[in-house]
Amino acid sequence: MSAECQDEAWARPSAQSLRELVDLEAGRISPRIFWDESIYRLELERIFARCWIFVAHESQVKLPGDFLTTTIGEDGVIVARGADDQVRVLLNACPHRGNRVCFAEAGNARRFTCNYHGWSFGRDGALLGMPAEEVYEQTCPGFDKSELGLVQARVASYKGLIFATFDPGAPSLDDFLGDYRWYLDVLLDTDEGGTEFLPGNIKSVIDCNWKVPAENFVGDSLHAQWTHNSGAVAMLGTGVGKAKQDSVYQANANGHGMQFGFDMVGNAMTLGEPEVVQYIREREALVAERLGKLRSRMVGAMGSATLFPTFSFLAGLNTVRTWNPRGPHRTELHTWVIVNRDAPSSIKEKYRRGVMRTFSPSGTLEMDDGENWENVTRTAAGVVARRQKLHYALGLRSQVQHEELPGNVHQRKFNDSNQRAFFGRWLDLLAAEDWSQVPGGR
Repeated sequence: MSAECQDEAWARPSAQSLRELVDLEAGRISPRIFWDESIYRLELERIFARCWIFVAHESQVKLPGDFLTTTIGEDGVIVARGADDQVRVLLNACPHRGNRVCFAEAGNARRFTCNYHGWSFGRDGALLGMPAEEVYEQTCPGFDKSELGLVQARVASYKGLIFATFDPGAPSLDDFLGDYRWYLDVLLDTDEGGTEFLPGNIKSVIDCNWKVPAENFVGDSLHAQWTHNSGAVAMLGTGVGKAKQDSVYQANANGHGMQFGFDMVGNAMTLGEPEVVQYIREREALVAERLGKLRSRMVGAMGSATLFPTFSFLAGLNTVRTWNPRGPHRTELHTWVIVNRDAPSSIKEKYRRGVMRTFSPSGTLEMDDGENWENVTRTAAGVVARRQKLHYALGLRSQVQHEELPGNVHQRKFNDSNQRAFFGRWLDLLAAEDWSQVPGGR
């Protein structure tokens, strides 16, 4: 056992105790996983320091010198494009005294300089120099600047999305995503020009455990007609539509999940922008030629998705978000609007306005969600409340074979299959010492 593991062994839940909290066979889960500090610390180590985590879209770091700062778990990172046009993800911690190196949210820079002792680093993370450098050379045996650069993560991208992991033993990004790439393309690959994030990033704080919203987006349609009905009436003049149970599917792979129908514009209509709905309808044949008829009907359809652990999106509404942990009881939500790069500027603006009205801190729909997520987390603080097992058993026998849909496919609108897959992946990772012990998928 490593020294780090020994230091934290007193708080480390055993694999057996974790399995007692998550019973996938019966579809029952303990609320302790939303409250317990020791579980959260293990998540930082075995999920966020181990998995491929979304850090940026390529459109946010287009030019050499472009950078932004974000987090992987609670580790600050710098995402920077170098002079060689390569995007790197650097730990935002000076190897000298550990101070944060870059405090800016985004910009363009030739180098990053720590404001504590003046150590300066290139966009590739290399240590360029420091004040009184000759003193280090004279008094530090074997002093070698090349060994003192910023820690670098592995970096890979998928159709504009940039991911990073600090685990050298992690599988490739393609293997991590698996069959889920087929579903991601509904968001990322409907146009030859690719996608871009519109300028601006809304950050807000929700007093909830990060898993609560992540599992909501992975496929919880049951809450919509209760939680969002009044918002839908206010926005559209009508309540949430009641799709037929068998017209909606859930699909998951490696803990990533998407719930969807084939109505083409159900989500898009929620934006309250008729021109967006028309834009999607007009492009149906083009998308069908690119992705096939089935996915052309999913582009703006009613549904939601989460890429494990924290990247979520709503096709049609084109809102993209990450649930960034800030402790077991707090989540920092980062929200963007994603559009086809070659879409008319008027359509991009209507997407932006529609998302701000619906899924932003002041949006008519997100306010309802946030209240529920906070209450779920707070309730888990109760001793008696933590003793009960929450019900995740909808659709235990709903898996189907579909000739076109990859991954594990389930039918019926009201279904917990994606949530069970999400928590199954969570359990696999927390119970494993390293990637060699993580099952290939569920």
